[in-house]
Amino acid sequence: MSALRRHWARIAVTLLPVLLALAHATGLWHAGMLERLDHLIYDVRLRATMPGTFDPRIVIVDVDDASLARQGQWPWPRDKVARLASELLSHQQARVVGFDVMFVEPDRSSSVDRLRELASGPLRGIPGFAAEVEKLAPSLDNDAVLARTLAGQPVALGYYFTQAETPRARGALPATPLWPAGALPAKEGYTTHWNGFGASLPVLAQAAPRGGFLNTLVGESDDGVIRSVPLIARYDGDRAQPGYYESLALAVYRLANGSPPVLPALVPGSPVAQLESLRIGELRVPVDRNASVQVPFRGPGGSRGGSFRYVAAADVLEGRLAPEELKDKIVLVGATAPGLQDLRATPAAPSFAGVEVHANIVSALLDDRLLAVPDYAPGYEVLSVFVAGVVLAIGLSLLPALRAVAFMLAVAAALVGLNTWLYVAHGLVLPLASALAMVALAFLLNMSWGYLVESRARRGLVQLFGTYVPPQLVDEMLERPGRYSMRAESKTMTVMFCDMRDFTRFSEQMSPAELQAFLNTVFSRLTDVITAHRGTVDKYMGDCVMAFWGAPLETPEHASLAVNAALDMAEAVHDINRIHRATGRPEISIGIGINSGVMSVGDMGSAARRSYTVVGDAVNLASRLEGLSGHYGVEIVASGATRELAPAYVWQELDSVFVKGRAQAVAVFTPLAVAWDEAAVIAVREAHRLERWAEVLAAYRRQDWALGRNLLDPLLVADAKKVLYQLYAQRLASMALRPHDPSWDGATRFETK
Repeated sequence: MSALRRHWARIAVTLLPVLLALAHATGLWHAGMLERLDHLIYDVRLRATMPGTFDPRIVIVDVDDASLARQGQWPWPRDKVARLASELLSHQQARVVGFDVMFVEPDRSSSVDRLRELASGPLRGIPGFAAEVEKLAPSLDNDAVLARTLAGQPVALGYYFTQAETPRARGALPATPLWPAGALPAKEGYTTHWNGFGASLPVLAQAAPRGGFLNTLVGESDDGVIRSVPLIARYDGDRAQPGYYESLALAVYRLANGSPPVLPALVPGSPVAQLESLRIGELRVPVDRNASVQVPFRGPGGSRGGSFRYVAAADVLEGRLAPEELKDKIVLVGATAPGLQDLRATPAAPSFAGVEVHANIVSALLDDRLLAVPDYAPGYEVLSVFVAGVVLAIGLSLLPALRAVAFMLAVAAALVGLNTWLYVAHGLVLPLASALAMVALAFLLNMSWGYLVESRARRGLVQLFGTYVPPQLVDEMLERPGRYSMRAESKTMTVMFCDMRDFTRFSEQMSPAELQAFLNTVFSRLTDVITAHRGTVDKYMGDCVMAFWGAPLETPEHASLAVNAALDMAEAVHDINRIHRATGRPEISIGIGINSGVMSVGDMGSAARRSYTVVGDAVNLASRLEGLSGHYGVEIVASGATRELAPAYVWQELDSVFVKGRAQAVAVFTPLAVAWDEAAVIAVREAHRLERWAEVLAAYRRQDWALGRNLLDPLLVADAKKVLYQLYAQRLASMALRPHDPSWDGATRFETK
């Protein structure tokens, strides 16, 4: 309890997102972003759980591009549609045929109208002509031919509802709605409401009295994706009998199952009347507040989607199917040709045939494989947000950072796991976005608050130790304060000295203010490079920067990082010089010395001033090597120890030297690679020169002056300005007059820095 009191402010901050999520869940505040996120979660989960199996009971007769190419453009003459229906019903003996195409306009291709015009016009004087026309009319009227074909057959025709200020009605709805207008208690929100329609011609509606509406996009989503389809809709116009009508999918399902009655089931005990489900015989179909059912897609759709068999309408018309090949199948006639505009966006695919949407619903009704958005979904959302929010607020505030991250992930995983289990095991579609968004925002606020508090503690440590402890060590102390101490220790590390050449001459050309600004600019660039390569800047000494790698943080690759930093520092100086050349200011040059070895690191200094630094012979050697860079005409001089610890670079040996204060010779090198990934390229390009240079050094150390000069000449021709080659040319020329010295070791001695 004391811990909770100590962290009450942090807990309160963490609960703010919980309050926002609860406001959204209870309807006090509408967050469209959360709704879109819920749709995204639903779509991803639906695609992940689609069975992807084939349903042999349903066949889609497809008016596709191939059918249009072979049978002519749509709409086809009604006598051709009659032949299609006759083939399906009589020869193939389909169980049910549902038309996801509409017959709103009369067939203009019929010849009977033209004959009647002739009978009443130019040919009206021919005795008996008009009577013969009327006698032939039933066989010549394509709409009447189709009506006779459909009469008494298990056929459901499609139509669509509309809603407008001025209602429009075309064709005829089924003579009797599924339910009369008063079937449900007085309320506006049971289903969608419409006042207009476009339906089949009256002659067809009378011949095939069963039908269903095709409207699909009635969800509250504004992204145009079909996730649910209404099974029942209410018509309130005056051009047909008002009441509740069924969808095409429901009509086809009922026809295939003996036309069981459909009964409404309201939410029990609810103070507000709300439709919970539809009872279709023994089947219970859960619906949402718009009497819509979530479409449980079987697969990605299309003829290659693997969910349903697609048969080209042209193949049916041309008799390419074996007799009774579609016997007892539920057949849906629809169009996938893009020009007929019956493709829809769905979670299963961005371009999905409307007829297959209905096929998926029929299949789900047959299998009782249905998804439900229960009436208690808002309550579930409120409960999950509240419980998860309180648990997070307490847990995140009491746990350390890493455990808090794991705890947050565990809570999020629990929410996702429970929601997914309810979806997969029980077909429940429940909201998840608000809970996940709350978890993420609560975590961010909690960690931000903790960071601010920890930053205050860090500032206290900096005030205490900042005069001699680098920022990196302060960060480590905050994470694991018992792991580090200021006591000196010996470690293998890499140290660097970077000095500006001819700084005295350069500084004499500037005023103090200009010199200050210039040094700040240069040191800032160099420090940024060192820090970027995980180095610690030890100190600034006039025009020199000292840095080291390997402490306080353990850095096994300390030598490689130091070399890479040195190369980038040299490139940074080149960038500064390019600016100087453009502005007419003098250019600068630097020398860098690098050495790796055992050195002492720790809190050192006097009682008045202390610093976290490195000392030792290896440090002194790096300082001496920095002074040699100008002698050899290179920017970077590194010891053999550093070269051995950084083998990824291409190196050129410079010399073997005795520096002041050391009794042993040191091999010195300079790196040639600009970056690790360029080392191989440079190695190939410089391989011949480096081999020749190695032979020059070997001849020089054997005191074979003539051979050394002969080997060096091609290198001088290739790069006459290179100071290193010029230096050895002078050495070889001066040594040529000396006798052979058995005690000569080939090393160069430097008595000054």
